[in-house]
Amino acid sequence: MPDVEPTLRALLTASGGDDAAQDARALLSSPAFARLVEALDADHDRFVEQLIALTQIPSPPFGEAKRAAAYAELLRGQGLQEVDTDAEGNVTALRPGTDPSAGVIVLCSHLDTVFPAGTDVTVKREGTVLRAPGVGDDTRGLAVLLAMSRALDKAAIRTRAGILFLASVGEEGAGDLRGVKAFFRDSRWRDRVAGFIAMDGIDPARLVHGAVGSKRYRITFRGPGGHSFGAFGLVNPMFALARAADDLSRIRVAARPKTTFSIGKVGGGTSINAIPEEAWMEVDLRSASAEALAVLEERFLAILPQAAADENAARDTSCGEISVEVKQIGDRPAGVTPAESRIAHVAATVIGAQGYELVHEFSSTDSNIPISLGIPAVTLGTGGSGGRAHSLEEWIDVEQGPSVKGVATAMATILTLAGVSSN
Repeated sequence: MPDVEPTLRALLTASGGDDAAQDARALLSSPAFARLVEALDADHDRFVEQLIALTQIPSPPFGEAKRAAAYAELLRGQGLQEVDTDAEGNVTALRPGTDPSAGVIVLCSHLDTVFPAGTDVTVKREGTVLRAPGVGDDTRGLAVLLAMSRALDKAAIRTRAGILFLASVGEEGAGDLRGVKAFFRDSRWRDRVAGFIAMDGIDPARLVHGAVGSKRYRITFRGPGGHSFGAFGLVNPMFALARAADDLSRIRVAARPKTTFSIGKVGGGTSINAIPEEAWMEVDLRSASAEALAVLEERFLAILPQAAADENAARDTSCGEISVEVKQIGDRPAGVTPAESRIAHVAATVIGAQGYELVHEFSSTDSNIPISLGIPAVTLGTGGSGGRAHSLEEWIDVEQGPSVKGVATAMATILTLAGVSSN
């Protein structure tokens, strides 16, 4: 990673202390913040209209292009500068700051949902409740970014640091954070990023400053196969897989830092009366600690050749031995933005001052990547309430008061970090 503009990034990384809390409270009591809240409130109906329209544009895994194109047009229509769609499919747009040397604060929401192509994404409205797959995770975040941009303009607020809006691809599941990985690998903006805020999740009391890392593998055991009766006694890849699964289940992991493992998918074989030629499983290893995750990964990988060897020793190998193929299919780095850092301290102060009961969390979001690169980053809630995320029954409540308050809370954190310019 090349050197980046150090001044504001260093400030956001450094211990916040009383100065950060004072700056946050000063922002909350400022005329500029009062104008911002008024602008968000007046804009609420338009926000809801855009949220519904974006939700009804399907955005399945690896199929975000249609929604990305529509979103880019919305950004252009709001007068944002340098709107661009990169090779990976991310959409970026700039609201310039008054001090180019300060770099940019990235505000990120993801374009993709977990739902496959063909899913009915029609929004059903019941009063202030909206029901549709993906309506909250993270389509609300996309609509919030647009509302933030409009409110800043209407309230005539300029920031010292620029604000770079980022609509990312590939945040969910097998996407493996590919959008934000590509952004920090290839984007012309990467060297100017002073701080990163992902708008993801609903609860405005939630402050995610820890990145839960994950290692994901597809493990395939292969053997000669044969008739279940006539070739009985030959090595069986399904037995090798079962040995590996059982050995994984017996690993003891620490409760703190929370470290977990799971076998999410298994498959193989061609018929109930045939010894399979292959058997496979997909495994998810996770931890809030990079060190604990590395230890778990090492122990798991050591299990696999031993399971194959045990099966080869237990049965007939005259027609061939059991082999094992290990393919990594996901890698999300772990890390932490310290709670005492300015970026986290400001967010925590604002959340508490707005009357929410602060919840510190570790999670897996787009913030994982900047955190792993040493860039100050947190994930904030988009406001309102909701439930049943990642299910067909997903819903959010866009009641105006709580919704506007949640967006304003995130905005107070952003403005304190970016700095409100007097120019």
